Amino acid sequence: MLQVNQLSKSYGDQLLLDKVSFVVNTNEKVGLIGRNGHGKSTLFRILTGEERADEGDWSIPARYQMGVLNQYFTLTEPTVLQQACLVLPDHGGWKEEYKAESILMGLGFSSEDFVKKPQDLSGGFQMRLNLATLLLSEPNMLLLDEPTNYLDIVSIRWLEGFLKAWEGEFILITHDRQFMDTVCNHTMGLVRKKIRKMPGGTKKWYAQIQEEDQIYEKTRLNEEARRAQTERFIERFKAQASKASVVQSRVKMLEKQGTLDKLDVDPDLYFKFRSLPFPGQKMLQIKQLSFGYTPSRILINKLELPIFPGDRLAVIGPNGQGKSTLLALLAKELQGLTGDIEYHDQTQIGYFGQTNVHRLNTDLSVHEEIALAHPSMGIGGARTLAGLMMFEGDASLKKIKVLSGGEKSRVLLAKILAKPVNLLLLDEPTHHLDMQSVDSLLKALEEFSGAVIMVTHDEELIHRCAKRLVVFDSGRCFVHEGNYADFLERIGWSFEKESRA
Repeated sequence: MLQVNQLSKSYGDQLLLDKVSFVVNTNEKVGLIGRNGHGKSTLFRILTGEERADEGDWSIPARYQMGVLNQYFTLTEPTVLQQACLVLPDHGGWKEEYKAESILMGLGFSSEDFVKKPQDLSGGFQMRLNLATLLLSEPNMLLLDEPTNYLDIVSIRWLEGFLKAWEGEFILITHDRQFMDTVCNHTMGLVRKKIRKMPGGTKKWYAQIQEEDQIYEKTRLNEEARRAQTERFIERFKAQASKASVVQSRVKMLEKQGTLDKLDVDPDLYFKFRSLPFPGQKMLQIKQLSFGYTPSRILINKLELPIFPGDRLAVIGPNGQGKSTLLALLAKELQGLTGDIEYHDQTQIGYFGQTNVHRLNTDLSVHEEIALAHPSMGIGGARTLAGLMMFEGDASLKKIKVLSGGEKSRVLLAKILAKPVNLLLLDEPTHHLDMQSVDSLLKALEEFSGAVIMVTHDEELIHRCAKRLVVFDSGRCFVHEGNYADFLERIGWSFEKESRA
């Protein structure tokens, strides 16, 4: 059980948390939502003691343990398995290694990975090892800040099952709405620097807040109308002695009544892709395409795939299997070993790739970089587009070099929005977006008249967007002519079949 009382936290003139209070009771699994940069991770840092609140306090029962998924951690052991087993209790010289092996394999490690040096793992797999260690430590409460960021779709599905069966409490921050709604039984949101917590999922929470805001605004407008009517009465009759007592009474009433302030509304990212008409029947044709970074490990083998105008295609599968590689091949950044990709001469590509962010000119300002995307943009148009991507006013003058990873991603998205295209190649476009921004992106994709090929681990995004799939699973790459629900029903992921067996 966790009890938070009147917590406040500011950074300079920016107030993030204003007398926040809430309780997490036994067996509650809480999803924490709110706009990026509005205090979710700050709240976690206060609860873990990394930062101090300006006011207020929080408490947990004696011997109650909270475990947090840290972004910074130390790897000390010679092998991955030994590192994970550090937190397991010692039973007379032996540890329950099978627990560590089970969790590591669920998070995408192979048995060969168990004997690797932790320091030799990629950053993403080091984070997975950190998550495995946290789950093995079995605290009473988990504090999980974007635990799915470094996981692929297969590991996310495993973690989903693990958290549903978790017997303790947890607070979860994630942009993945479906994941949150599947594993959580309460939703807690930061809105206007306050916390609102209620049973149920995110849809219910947003609907309740919207209804309350509408009632508040209606009440405010009615009160403004009554105030204006009273002020007109006072102005009309203030000079008449016979009305003096009535006028004075109305004046005092206004003084007591006060006014309701207009609600602050957080700006949303605004996505609108510039659709370029396509006159042909087929945008491109992949013919017998094969690719591997080494001859001994072929990621894509004789892939055949036509892309048509209006296509919505998701590329799905575990990390390291070739999903991003396929998009790089389609974007002409890599060359296949064999086979070919034939493009219609009217196909114009907008490519959001994981490595593209690093190609931004760090010495340019935000709007200068956006202006380079298309000759028709100009500085004025670039500043307008920067504002829609939440770089308003002087924020568009910031140099790329000082931006966070999420801000750089928004600049890259703005450059794609600036250019008229008819084929979008999007590699994890929601990675740095909050839930409202993901909704805005979804709406823009629905309105885009061209074709979309997208790599994503977000199952809600796949369900809502994809009509066809390219699946990477167990060393195979194949096309599924159907949506994700159809794939799960008719084929399914190999690891889940193995687990059931």
